[in-house]
Amino acid sequence: MCVCQTMEVGKYGKNATRSGDRGVLLEPFIHQVGGHSSMMRYDDHTVCKPLITREQRFYESLPPEMKEFTPEYKGVVSVCFEGDSDGYINLVAYPYVENEALEQDDMPERDQPRRKHSRRSLHRSSSGTEHKEEKPGLASDSTESIQETKSPRVDLHIHSDVPFQMLDGNSGLSSEKISYNPWSLRCHKQQLSRMRSESKDRKLYKFLLLENVVHHFKLPCVLDLKMGTRQHGDDASEEKAARQMKKCEQSTSATLGVRVCGMQVYQLDTGHYLCRNKYYGRGLSIEGFRNALYQYLHNGIELRKDLFEPVLAKLRSLKAVLERQASYRFYSSSLLIIYDGKDSRAGVFVERRPEMRLKRVDSSLPENLQDGSSTEPGSSAQPKVDVRMIDFAHSTFKGFRDDPTVHDGPDMGYVFGLESLINIMEQMREENQ
Repeated sequence: MCVCQTMEVGKYGKNATRSGDRGVLLEPFIHQVGGHSSMMRYDDHTVCKPLITREQRFYESLPPEMKEFTPEYKGVVSVCFEGDSDGYINLVAYPYVENEALEQDDMPERDQPRRKHSRRSLHRSSSGTEHKEEKPGLASDSTESIQETKSPRVDLHIHSDVPFQMLDGNSGLSSEKISYNPWSLRCHKQQLSRMRSESKDRKLYKFLLLENVVHHFKLPCVLDLKMGTRQHGDDASEEKAARQMKKCEQSTSATLGVRVCGMQVYQLDTGHYLCRNKYYGRGLSIEGFRNALYQYLHNGIELRKDLFEPVLAKLRSLKAVLERQASYRFYSSSLLIIYDGKDSRAGVFVERRPEMRLKRVDSSLPENLQDGSSTEPGSSAQPKVDVRMIDFAHSTFKGFRDDPTVHDGPDMGYVFGLESLINIMEQMREENQ
């Protein structure tokens, strides 16, 4: 419904889905396991999310030694609604053009019911808020057409060959098996609802382009951890701060400095991803957190003990980096731990349990994963793992954006969370040698 200016999209990323001959059709990122704002797939190597100026500027001013542990920041695109021939709403990305859009003022928190706007130049940012911008030509400038359109399509063009199963609060498997992480679609629907409700005021949105940190993994197993003992930013209202403090007090954020925010882990015995969301994570005790970490490292057949050393090495390295970042605070940020469910020893499991070969392994793995790419049994190939910090909408450091509150020393709440994570993994490694 957005008749955007005629312009060529500068660069289409690999396998970007075009809308018409100019824009890039955005779809929910199927491997989003947590977070508030919807992550969208731009192309195979790039995701995008609604822009928050503070987060954008933070990415632009990252210390060089932190860049290994954060997604690569790739810039900004303009995003608008477009209706398809069936009446569905689509989000389509176009090259960002300076001064053509309204930019949302920085707000204390993502869950503000209403957000103010001011005209400013745009560059980049990333976090959990929608940034919409006005574009010169909107079909009839009316909201009726948008509001009459249907919700987003669920038959996504990009989907996983491996089904997802959400574990409910009682640890039972849900009967629903879908081709995307259920949290990703939840976030997408909520975001579209917000965008539609604001469509009278804003026609364009700014989205931040970031590296897709799971694109190297064939079967990405993702653990999203909310880090630190404090989650509210310095600019949070009293009500928001109180709410966040209560969440921390009632979860492992207070006792461990870390809590589970979401998870998906590939199960070799069933050929499915098992998923958990943030509500599960909030209710965990210390022992429950240990069990969740154990489940994340278990592929349905055995504990992936080969992951301990590479993950621990990255966590220790990140801890050393953050201990050198004086005055930095990463309130409400998350840490992603990622490994490949298609591990180099998959052949070992098949040979150990030949009766499972047809029923569980061959039938569950997509054809493109049933090739000879895995190493021979007994191979000592180091498993591929990654650790990345994300979500910087409430981060700060001395001299950043003239923030009135200046903190001393490193973010010890975040460091405490890393120490807890390292200690639990070390104990788990010793207990399972």
